[in-house]
Amino acid sequence: MTQATGGQRASGVSMEGMSKSKGMAHKGKSDEARMMEDKEALDLAADWADISQGLRKDLGQQLHTQWIKPIQLGSFCKETGTLDLFLPTEFSANWVADRFADRLSLAWKIARSEVRNVRISVHPARRQMPDLRLAGQPSSRRPANDGAPTAPIPEPAPLTMPGGEFATLGQPSIGLDPSLTFTTFVTGTANVLACNAAQRMAAPEKPQFSPLYLKAATGQGKTHLLHAIGHAFLANHPRGRIFYCSAERFMVEFVQALRQNQMIEFKARLRGFDLLMVDDIQFIIGKASAQEELLYTIDALLNEGKRLVFAADRAPQALDGVEQRLLSRLSMGLVADIQPADIDLRRSILEHRLARFAPADVPADVVEFLARTINRNVRELVGGLNKLIAYAQLTGQKVSLQLAEEQLTDILSANRRRITIDEIQRTVCQFYRVDRTEMASKRRARAVVRPRQVAMYLAKVLTPRSYPEIGRKFGGRDHSTVIHAVRLIEDLRTRDADMDGDVRSLLRQLES
Repeated sequence: MTQATGGQRASGVSMEGMSKSKGMAHKGKSDEARMMEDKEALDLAADWADISQGLRKDLGQQLHTQWIKPIQLGSFCKETGTLDLFLPTEFSANWVADRFADRLSLAWKIARSEVRNVRISVHPARRQMPDLRLAGQPSSRRPANDGAPTAPIPEPAPLTMPGGEFATLGQPSIGLDPSLTFTTFVTGTANVLACNAAQRMAAPEKPQFSPLYLKAATGQGKTHLLHAIGHAFLANHPRGRIFYCSAERFMVEFVQALRQNQMIEFKARLRGFDLLMVDDIQFIIGKASAQEELLYTIDALLNEGKRLVFAADRAPQALDGVEQRLLSRLSMGLVADIQPADIDLRRSILEHRLARFAPADVPADVVEFLARTINRNVRELVGGLNKLIAYAQLTGQKVSLQLAEEQLTDILSANRRRITIDEIQRTVCQFYRVDRTEMASKRRARAVVRPRQVAMYLAKVLTPRSYPEIGRKFGGRDHSTVIHAVRLIEDLRTRDADMDGDVRSLLRQLES
């Protein structure tokens, strides 16, 4: 049996925490003892797979890919109850230890009670700078899959760098979500400029501007556009090479190269790509040495006609602590602003999403309710719809307004501006020029009844109040009266353009 030098491997699962001395002892053990160790390793790996999957759901795909996925399982000491978890760099080990240590420890204690301590550290065998070269690519800067070099050159193992992903001809685009394409990106007045600019950046012909800087608040679609650019670029340039990472991941690799005295290799490899995309560039703020390297990289790629795309939650001029030279490079191309989605775009996004859930039956009033209420960002909007449909399908219930209010309480509360029934009544009375006392009066003249019904409808759409609660605010009316008013106005909006226009105007006033 060959002595283990850096780690044991059982059924393809890396167990790098095993020491060399332990590997020597393993040679002399009986077959039964070795089988027991192998079974223990497989059990640990199976538990880690379950834990990792649960953390992916809790933390989201991006955080999981950047920080949890790189974790490698180490050895488990039964005497002390300590389990070792390894990360490739000190930066990532410290980050995970600071932010996720308690969560990891709890998850392992739930999975197996004998684990009492979880130790997060850097494995000694992982202190070398990973090679940024693609699998099978020569060290020269020729396009990918452009044929083998004339003389055989030994190739290092391909890079597996979380958050910094590569794609080329004959390889899957590992770092690009296949669902995030231009086809699935819904456009409106809020994002059409950014979408058109992104398509130009990925086009076969050279773009008129570079770099492209996408500015948008969280959850408005800038990461979607980055992935879409990557997919389209590969479709139009099959031999092209792309580099996509977060600014945090750029920092990790930069610091590691600096510590390992491998900056020349780092620079050469990084500048060998045809398309460079860096997300969340605001996180590189204040890192002087990293800013300088990014500046030189931008200059080198631009001089060679390469394409660059950056994304951040603020405009370049609003980035604090950024060197002026880098600031000028980031803003020298096109800064495309993605505004918060307006009500029409939110409706379109929901309708586009619903087409993927056929035959899911979501009533129009629920779509309208979600579009109006979940207005902070698109990610929450789509997430709310997904949760509602999943709950309805798993429980066998029909999607309704009541179900939406019950199951999306947290999302709705976070998004809903606290509009009161008093505010609605006051706005409606000003709009229709009726006295405020008419909202609670018993008069049944049409000039009074219709504004009162509109106010009841708006109270139901814009507030979390129940039908009985709304009735009490309108002179102690029965809940059935409120239900009748809501249904009547809903029906009139579909048949009467003037009524629909009045309601839309009132909604804009109240939501502004």
